Amino acid sequence: MHFRDQTIFALSSGRPPSAIAIVRVSGSEAGTALKQLAGKMPSPRVATRALLRSSSGQPIDDAVVLWFPGPASATGEDVAELHVHGGRAVLASLFAALSATKNLRAAEPGEFTRRAFENGKLDLTEAEGLDDLIHADTDRQRRQALRQLKGLLGDRARNWRKEIVEAQALIEAGIDFSDEGDVPAELIAPALERIKALLAEIKEVLAAQGRTERLREGLVVAIAGPPNVGKSTLMNQLARREVAIVSPHAGTTRDIIEVQLDLDGYPVTVIDTAGIRETSDPVEQEGVRRARARAAEADLVLWLADADTEGVEQSGTTPVWPVRNKIDLDGDKGKPEKSGAWEFRISAVRGDGLSDLIAAMVEFASDLFGANEGALITRERQRRLLEDTAAALERSVAAIAQGEELAAEDLRAAAYSLGRLLGRVDIEDILDVIFREFCIGK
Repeated sequence: MHFRDQTIFALSSGRPPSAIAIVRVSGSEAGTALKQLAGKMPSPRVATRALLRSSSGQPIDDAVVLWFPGPASATGEDVAELHVHGGRAVLASLFAALSATKNLRAAEPGEFTRRAFENGKLDLTEAEGLDDLIHADTDRQRRQALRQLKGLLGDRARNWRKEIVEAQALIEAGIDFSDEGDVPAELIAPALERIKALLAEIKEVLAAQGRTERLREGLVVAIAGPPNVGKSTLMNQLARREVAIVSPHAGTTRDIIEVQLDLDGYPVTVIDTAGIRETSDPVEQEGVRRARARAAEADLVLWLADADTEGVEQSGTTPVWPVRNKIDLDGDKGKPEKSGAWEFRISAVRGDGLSDLIAAMVEFASDLFGANEGALITRERQRRLLEDTAAALERSVAAIAQGEELAAEDLRAAAYSLGRLLGRVDIEDILDVIFREFCIGK
């Protein structure tokens, strides 16, 4: 039996030990495996208690089993679910019994979702939405992923593709009846109207997205500045826990420290960098080099300093916000001075001014990611293929005057791009890349 045709199994719940563990089996031998383990076949889609036994008759666990005959299942194949106690020994014994069954093997990462995709249970944009939902760290990421999983982009793309195919049919009908007087003009005019309306709609989607696909990776904020100005203290305040060593000695931080934060639903990676200064210490020199490089790659730099340090060091095109720290030492109350040399004045020790700084970071993230709840595009792949579609439609409109054959060919290219977006044509080269990012059991 071919590797792809074998029945697969995997743990689909969290790592053991746990109260309950769910093991999923999918494929043509799922029913056989379930009957061998449970001793009988349960009614479809009815949770049934069963004592699972190995092939030698040894009891494995008192479990709850479910049977989902294909194609009415998550993957489109026969699927069995085994809900067992989540101890390591229980799972080890169950996996051993499943592995001993002919044509059963452990699933690869993302293989359940790939089979669902290949069996038409979801398109590629929905599969990407599922992957994003699994890896969502914040509420905004969750909502965006769930919209994709429900077909927000996929449904629109299918409608667009249908419109293109219908316009293409009109143009090709005009070519077929080109010898019958005014028939071609009657067919091509409505086709052209459809293409222009569709092009305007897709361009509107592309223009409205901004950088919403960046929400998957999140905002990167680097805390930079001279040594001993409170960068690590600010890092700990933002993280609300001690993630960086705080010391009165300059040069304590020598490497990059990162922490993941949730700021009002926006995913933010905050980086604490080494103090930037001239030094003869080769280890500290490397830390300074890395600090400058990481700051240049960040979306935003918080340049921390106090009254005794030099001014801001710019970081290429990356926005740099000057932050004056240690205001508790000079009696400052920590209010931002928009017209002064320092944008924010804080006390990283006491927390003065931090609420204003965090609010500004949330506003920056909102501008960067876009606040549109109806955003369609969440990945660069999706944006690129929609841009290809729009370009092909533009060529089709321009080619009408030169000949219907050229316009029809460009419409075929536009439909092809949307097919790739949905994962329905010529996408073998990207399927492995997409599905291997999934966890095992999905």
